[in-house]
Amino acid sequence: MSPAGSISRRALLGGSALAAGMLRAPRVLAQARPRVVVVGGGAGGASAARALIRAGTVEVTLVEPEPRYVAVFHSNLWLGGFITVDALTFGYEGLARAGVRIIPQAAAAIDRERREVRLADGDRIPYDRLVLSPGIDLEYDSVPGWSRAAETVMPHAWKGGRQLRILKDRLDQVPDGGLIVIVAPPNPFRCPPAPYERASMMAHRLKSTGRGDARIIIVDPKPKFSMQGLFQEGWEAHYPGMVEWMAPDISEGLVSVDPATGTVVTGFETYRDAALVNIIPAQKAGAIARTAGLADASGWCPVEPASMASLLDPAIFVIGDAAIAGDMPKSAFAAGSQAQVVARAVLAGLFHGAETPAAYASTCWSLIAADDAVKVSGLYRSVEGRIREMEGAVSRAAEPPALRRRQQQENADWYRGMVADMFG
Repeated sequence: MSPAGSISRRALLGGSALAAGMLRAPRVLAQARPRVVVVGGGAGGASAARALIRAGTVEVTLVEPEPRYVAVFHSNLWLGGFITVDALTFGYEGLARAGVRIIPQAAAAIDRERREVRLADGDRIPYDRLVLSPGIDLEYDSVPGWSRAAETVMPHAWKGGRQLRILKDRLDQVPDGGLIVIVAPPNPFRCPPAPYERASMMAHRLKSTGRGDARIIIVDPKPKFSMQGLFQEGWEAHYPGMVEWMAPDISEGLVSVDPATGTVVTGFETYRDAALVNIIPAQKAGAIARTAGLADASGWCPVEPASMASLLDPAIFVIGDAAIAGDMPKSAFAAGSQAQVVARAVLAGLFHGAETPAAYASTCWSLIAADDAVKVSGLYRSVEGRIREMEGAVSRAAEPPALRRRQQQENADWYRGMVADMFG
């Protein structure tokens, strides 16, 4: 893998703008506009709705029950005190003004034979093509002793909304000298660097508010994690003695948790009376995709790598975290990139236009401390039936402080551009 600077800024940051220029609809062959329904208003779904309505040749309906979207993919910075919660929160008014029909309900089921989405109130919305971006569901039984009922005591905060506020409130209540335990998830999961950026932001918040004697233990089922050396270098530099990562061969695995007492039991040690336990469990594709029969035995949705069309139903395209996207990580950047590919594929299929080669990109920035951001990037193509990384880049150890500051500015610039493209 190359150093992070070897992939051009334009290639990595300009995905949405570049794709918009390429997204010219083929010649319309009929008077009635085809109907495209998008389920899920997150990074993938909102981006797809925007790209499709921009073409001007299809009716676009977005089904999303939440009136406000909370950008969980930037939420660690709120935990760290670098941004406000308002900077994470957006409405769908901009998409509505652009011409997208917004249905503020949950999608209850998909009738693939009749090509209809059934809503929570029983109404049905017909589609010619369906773009499904349902995100993730959590496997509550993957952590012994934890449950849905316990998520207010041991929050996950992995899906935004109220959970994020609970985690933030609990973090603010941790005393100096208190213990935080983060239970990290197994692969694959949403945003591979995020648990470790979260630990960094928690440490920053604690240290900057006079609680530098607090400890953060990460109990991990994985023998390694994304940008591991960079995070560990940063923890040692900025938060010496505060953050400890427990590999499975050291912890001897997670045995159980007890929400009533704040206890986490591993094969190596029992952590009692933790001030905060953050459980990030195993994950799978959102329920609407699984109940529609679009997921395989892994719990995720297989897709055609050149278009993101479901391998189980060619009229449905699955994007974002729910999809099995080969070498691509489950990231907001990746979801937005997939949305552009899907919009072109949908238009080409509906209007018999020429297909263009699929090209994808993803970058994950992680803030370790103020003005100290690292990143991992990749460019991807469909090769021999799989989305494969063609070029990759990652930050290096001991980079100059000025470079790390620029990388955090890139992060901020990308975020502003991403949410502007999603919500207007």
